[in-house]
Amino acid sequence: MSSPTEIPSAAGEPADENRPPAAGPAAQLVTAVVVVALGATALTGALDLGIGSPAKPGPGTWPALVSAALTVLGVLLAANARRMDDAEQFTRTGLLVLVAVGSMVGFVAVVGVIGFEIPAALLTFFWLRVLGRESWRTSIVVSLVLTIVLYALFVGALEVTIPHLF
Repeated sequence: MSSPTEIPSAAGEPADENRPPAAGPAAQLVTAVVVVALGATALTGALDLGIGSPAKPGPGTWPALVSAALTVLGVLLAANARRMDDAEQFTRTGLLVLVAVGSMVGFVAVVGVIGFEIPAALLTFFWLRVLGRESWRTSIVVSLVLTIVLYALFVGALEVTIPHLF
């Protein structure tokens, strides 16, 4: 039997005591509006790229499909906002997501200038060591190995033209 402080999860299991409190319907609705806005904005950009036809897809085909799905899912989330209770309140831990997104934006900003290798290794190291609190050894080794593997895959095997130093 669960203690009085535990809140059962949606699956009927005891809730993790480290989990933030549940957010209300207003938070669900705000989240849905943000998802719809992101989807609609991305869809506009995808349409500007040109979606082509089923026989000859354009550069905006895949982004248009993904952003249309995102928009539809946001509308469904808004329609069900009052009945859902699985969202969590924003806490300091949620800032890690913003830091991760910010670091990815930084990666995108510099990869075209200095190449793929250094930003990829630094981003991976940052995510592992700072955000994931992994050991120095694990962070360094995984960052270097992953960068080498991705370089070999994209540049060597797939011959993708990405900005790179070597």
